[in-house]
Amino acid sequence: MKPIIFSLAALLLITGCSKLEEDPASFLTTGQFYNDEKQATAAVNGAYRKLYESGQSLYNSLFQIGVEMATDDYVAGPRARNPHVRAISGLTHDASNDRMEQLWKQSYDAINASNIVVDRVAQIADDKISGAGRARIINEARFLRALHYFNLVRWFGPVPVVLHEATSPKGEDLYVEKATEDAVYQQIIQDLTAAEALPATYGGADVGRATSGAAKSLLAKVYLTRRQWPEAAAKSKEVIDAGTYGLFTDFADVFNTATKNGREHIFSAQFRGNFNYQGNSLASRSAPANIPGINGDYADAIHRPGGLYESFTDNDRRKSVTFVTQMVSPADGKTYNVEPHFFKYYDPAVVGNQGQSSKNLPIIRYAEVLLIYAEALNEASGAPTAQAYWAIDEVRRRAGIAPLQDIAPALSQAQFRDSVFQERRKELVYEYQRWFDLVRRGADYYVTTLKAAGKTTAAPKHLHFPTPQRELNLNPKLTQHPDWK
Repeated sequence: MKPIIFSLAALLLITGCSKLEEDPASFLTTGQFYNDEKQATAAVNGAYRKLYESGQSLYNSLFQIGVEMATDDYVAGPRARNPHVRAISGLTHDASNDRMEQLWKQSYDAINASNIVVDRVAQIADDKISGAGRARIINEARFLRALHYFNLVRWFGPVPVVLHEATSPKGEDLYVEKATEDAVYQQIIQDLTAAEALPATYGGADVGRATSGAAKSLLAKVYLTRRQWPEAAAKSKEVIDAGTYGLFTDFADVFNTATKNGREHIFSAQFRGNFNYQGNSLASRSAPANIPGINGDYADAIHRPGGLYESFTDNDRRKSVTFVTQMVSPADGKTYNVEPHFFKYYDPAVVGNQGQSSKNLPIIRYAEVLLIYAEALNEASGAPTAQAYWAIDEVRRRAGIAPLQDIAPALSQAQFRDSVFQERRKELVYEYQRWFDLVRRGADYYVTTLKAAGKTTAAPKHLHFPTPQRELNLNPKLTQHPDWK
């Protein structure tokens, strides 16, 4: 691969069902674009857009079909016809898988968009941009860059670290070898630490941008992934103690369009149906296909042998928000019973056209910060503390289920760890978290869990995805992940 050139060309090279529509207002042109604060803001808006562009883009279904299918909770539905998607679902994928190519390519395309902002905004004349505006925009771009590298290093292990805009036309100048995982994480932590200087809140049209709380929350998750338990506990506690965020009283409000970017939403992919190709396609991908007037795709399905649906008790308030088993047809008025389908992103405002759902996708929210805090305290202390119980029970109380402190007040460290993971599984269904959670517990846990769910081809190598073969062919400095050689 020529890592940077290939990324810049991603919009033109995506094929099949991955069609991206670019917004001319946010298209980045490096020659004339970076002259003042307004243009710098438009440029960073373009970097945000990389999260949720139309079609199968990173946070608009590519995570689901390229990553989450390789878990015990999800499976390629009856209308998921792409053989590469079905291969991931069955854990028979290899380095030629086109979803792996897309994860890599789109991530580096998004990183390059952030790099351009960081490099170019720093060069705008002082009389054309305020000092606060320059710092904010650069730190927003650094937050986004950190998010993409965090995903890449968890998916692929060692990956190239590119921190500047591609300017050289020479291919040999653009070949970049892989950095170690430690080096990638060092850069992620550096970017997120800088982004902690972002504003705590925004108003008006700026709501939804990265904040200091988003940087701290993601940093807590980075430390958790790295098993730096005291740091994860301390950083998540900063977010909790700040008082900026809190749980919605009603779990359904996490996914209501009327409460988007509310008190629980720390950072989300922003979707807006029927506007410039910004609908959330997960709503259509998970909707039933056989109910008149619904017109769902049913490409994302529950892997029933994994027991996800059955793990919810009937009194768990999350169950009816997360799944649907009965729907009324808007075409004939009849009630139809269906197998449990994912329901978080179904938008009643666009019945029959769920590809235009306006429901946001949470990238990190306050409930997860509470669970990070609970897990980190348990691991750092060697046993669950009172504060660890408090944090997990905040989530459980909102769900309407008994506090763990009441029903199991003397759990061991291992038992509490399993309780947190079970709570994460139920709280964060269809939010792109399950694969990461399974993998960070190690090969034995991942393989055992998937085999118990009937995915018998699971193997230790599946803790990472292979470096795409196309990238290896194009970049002589790249090597395949050792587990996939």
